[in-house]
Amino acid sequence: MSNTPLRLQQRFRNTIYQHHYSIRTEQTYWHWIKRFLYFNHKQHPAKLRAADIERFLTHLAVDRQVAPATQNIAFNALMFLYNKVLRIEMIGIQAKRAKKRVNIPVVFTRAEVSQVIANLPADYQIMASLLYGSGLRLSECLRLRIKDLDFDQNTITVRQGKGNKDRVTLLPPNLIPKLRDNILVSKSVFAHDIAGTTMSYALARIIN
Repeated sequence: MSNTPLRLQQRFRNTIYQHHYSIRTEQTYWHWIKRFLYFNHKQHPAKLRAADIERFLTHLAVDRQVAPATQNIAFNALMFLYNKVLRIEMIGIQAKRAKKRVNIPVVFTRAEVSQVIANLPADYQIMASLLYGSGLRLSECLRLRIKDLDFDQNTITVRQGKGNKDRVTLLPPNLIPKLRDNILVSKSVFAHDIAGTTMSYALARIIN
């Protein structure tokens, strides 16, 4: 077996999986790790020190003027890289912090939400309604399967959500007719696609 060390990205990905982080966290953390590496002229992070991390975080706050939350995400990504992936302890990081902005949140009324959804393409209206009515994250909505919908109990089972945890949330009753129609259309398209296709007996039995 080769003793060649895994490439940094593969080591990062393996560690992410071991800690059961979501795919969105993996993508976000790797984005900031790459930004950090390019900022330091693609040097291997094991050769860099706390001062290099501080320079990068200060650059984000001063030069890029990122939001405090964005700077914190970048900091968390780098701490994960060093503490979990490279097993190098980085403590006492001192960097200029991004100024926290005070913003008044804008909250749509129900009428405004209805108008936004009504102006979406038909294929996306059900998805947007699920996001609004069930509190689903976009990635959770995209991964939904028919078996996750319980029309009798008006519930949705979210599998492997944030933190790799399952949970149950509300299925708005007014969406059930649209979802049933959508399922019928999907089954019709599937039946058309497999028509005339030869399958092994066991696979055909499972599908049918």
